[in-house]
Amino acid sequence: MIIFVCEHGAAKSILAAAYFNKLASDNAFGLTAVARGTLPDAELSSTVITGLREDGLLPTESIPTKLTSEEVESAHQIFSFCPLPEEYTQKARVEYWDDVPPVSEDYERSRDAIIKHLQELINDL
Repeated sequence: MIIFVCEHGAAKSILAAAYFNKLASDNAFGLTAVARGTLPDAELSSTVITGLREDGLLPTESIPTKLTSEEVESAHQIFSFCPLPEEYTQKARVEYWDDVPPVSEDYERSRDAIIKHLQELINDL
């Protein structure tokens, strides 16, 4: 399992997990992704839900979900858009994608930056 983490678990991680799962399915990889947050919001970003629908995708989660220690320990890899507590970084391989612009400011720019990272990741798998 691949875990994408953003602070609120409502936007970037949701976008990344949805696109990763599509790319992984298209390329017949045996991995799936989930989206998690360190301080989850009460609901998903409406901008992300609308954008994903327009892109022909659905969010992987119905509500933002908090990242757990158990998930960290069982993850194949974690990709984070925000700083993670040290207790997590000691238990798993974490790569930071901190160059992605906020989804709330520009869905397309954020999506395209995430897709660029995902294409590099898929090429490395």
